[in-house]
Amino acid sequence: MSEPIIQLRRVTKSFGPVSVLKGVDLEVHLGQVTALVGDNGAGKSTLIKGLAGVQPYDSGEILVDGDAHALRTPREAASLGIEVVYQDLALCDNLDIVQNMFLGREELSVGTFDEGLMEREASDTLRSLSVRTVKSVRQKVSSLSGGQRQTVAIARAVLKKARVVILDEPTAALGVAQTEQVLSLVRRLADQGVAVVLISHNLADVFEVADDIAVLYLGQMVAQVKTAETTRDDVVGYITGTKVPPGVELVGTSTIPVGGDA
Repeated sequence: MSEPIIQLRRVTKSFGPVSVLKGVDLEVHLGQVTALVGDNGAGKSTLIKGLAGVQPYDSGEILVDGDAHALRTPREAASLGIEVVYQDLALCDNLDIVQNMFLGREELSVGTFDEGLMEREASDTLRSLSVRTVKSVRQKVSSLSGGQRQTVAIARAVLKKARVVILDEPTAALGVAQTEQVLSLVRRLADQGVAVVLISHNLADVFEVADDIAVLYLGQMVAQVKTAETTRDDVVGYITGTKVPPGVELVGTSTIPVGGDA
């Protein structure tokens, strides 16, 4: 296997006396979907916010393409090709798809927005992802379904030339058909060489699209295993702490969740 694009080594994060991340390791590879799973309070959101530069880690190493980076701001993370699609999607209902995809980084021509160029680039990005559920890139986001909104948010990350796309519960509020559309898009994204980190509570989704599964339990990475080499029962055991992989020792299991799903 090629060298991982992202390597976290012994990263930690505390909020006051509460230790949320306790020396976590993680590897993320280009062209693969890495599922990040764990119960509420396991540390998933804190781990991702550190990788996105939103809440920098207290200690540990972050390697991107083998080089160490501090990732103190979201801008620095974005400059390295790391983009996060949060659960709320951060879309503006009153704007159309093109305007949302270019919000804050509009293309300019002679001192005004180059609407033609932005429309072509938005259309090309959606087409590259084989998105066929959107009738027009000039549709207002308020008229889109949940699955279509998720698609726009993912396409916006791709438009930014992201090399690592982190998806926070992308199917949480979707129906069966829309979930399948989004999971297909996730798989296509990885097949195009992007590294995808999928945060999900839905193990059916995880086993459908993930190449490997990383399991957090109370701030510890208890396992990162190939999907084809594990079972749903094993993963549930890792998540609940009833099953511990060989060589892993659980320590300090009195972590208190911070802000809901830490």
